[in-house]
Amino acid sequence: MAAVTNADIPVEPTIVHVVNRLAESSGRSKPLQPSKDELTIIQYSDAFAELIGPSPTHSLLLSTSSNSKNPFFHEACVFLPAHDELYTTSNLLQATSSSNFPTILISRVKLLRTDRLSGDNNVHTVEWAKMRPPPGIDMPNGGVNYKDGILFCAQGTAQTGTGGIYYMPRGKPPQALVTNFHGRDFNSVNDVVVAKDGAIWFTDPCYGHEQDFRQRPKLPCHVYRFDPETGDLRVMADGLGRPNGIAFSPSESTLYVTDTDHIHGDGSKDPLRASTIYAFDVAPGPFLANKRLFAFAAVGFPDGIKCDIYGNVYSGCGDGVEVWDSAGSLIGRILVPGGVANFSFGKDGEMFLCAEQNLWRLQLARQTKGALLGI
Repeated sequence: MAAVTNADIPVEPTIVHVVNRLAESSGRSKPLQPSKDELTIIQYSDAFAELIGPSPTHSLLLSTSSNSKNPFFHEACVFLPAHDELYTTSNLLQATSSSNFPTILISRVKLLRTDRLSGDNNVHTVEWAKMRPPPGIDMPNGGVNYKDGILFCAQGTAQTGTGGIYYMPRGKPPQALVTNFHGRDFNSVNDVVVAKDGAIWFTDPCYGHEQDFRQRPKLPCHVYRFDPETGDLRVMADGLGRPNGIAFSPSESTLYVTDTDHIHGDGSKDPLRASTIYAFDVAPGPFLANKRLFAFAAVGFPDGIKCDIYGNVYSGCGDGVEVWDSAGSLIGRILVPGGVANFSFGKDGEMFLCAEQNLWRLQLARQTKGALLGI
């Protein structure tokens, strides 16, 4: 597919609203309505002010809202710093004819920056290429940095023997790492993270079947751990409605898992079900212990999840990205039109935000760095 270049991308100042939580919770102040075409930040805490810095900015890198309206910027959102590239996966793209099936595409976004010798980290041009997933990576969703490439979650198709975790090295065919649980296919692997010991942790809800492209589930909706050195595959957590995003705290003593049971694959919603981030202690073994409710989304449901190097927890929600400190107190919100499914930290305080038809870049304080890459 032909590449698209978007040049001379403007950088806009991001308005910050300092909100009195007592006034908001008592109803004395009306909730802030997000802009329809700009990013806005809500600050609840002085600690959040240090994260966003004195003059945050944002830019719209790519948008399909005025043409195809296709949701190309949905999940994965993996930043490869060595190449200054960002990889995203689309939401489900409907077939253009009766002979085709719905599909999901991968986008590669090359970032071209202002001269970094001047201290300016802004992206002035992007080169966007849409790619069909390589063989094996059927209906890709989440992803994470791995070696010189990316680990992709393949949700699979209606065919038996599809789906799982695949490593896509740079310039080489993908490699299947784990595709089944002792002979039973996974449901539709959703998100993945790699621990410091090299173990691969991933979630497996049932969204593929609910979206009519995956076979009926053969397993409960689990959180798994796979050791690529030994092949050991273990169920680490059950009892979740639809486990989705997954992330470690900087010390890896805590694992965070989002449960998006609120939203079903057919688009129906049940507000009485979980829109919740759960925290687990990572005990020797390893085992997950002391499951507890860490946070409930202020708007919508928490999807992708990341931590910064200070232990704060960020999650893509219906209003954008909501941010909690490590004690579970909501300290700020990044309001994004249409909400955010997933996101990533880039270099020197930047974030990339996937908002379906729009791909945004947000510049925070330069010392605000993601725990995953720490750059």
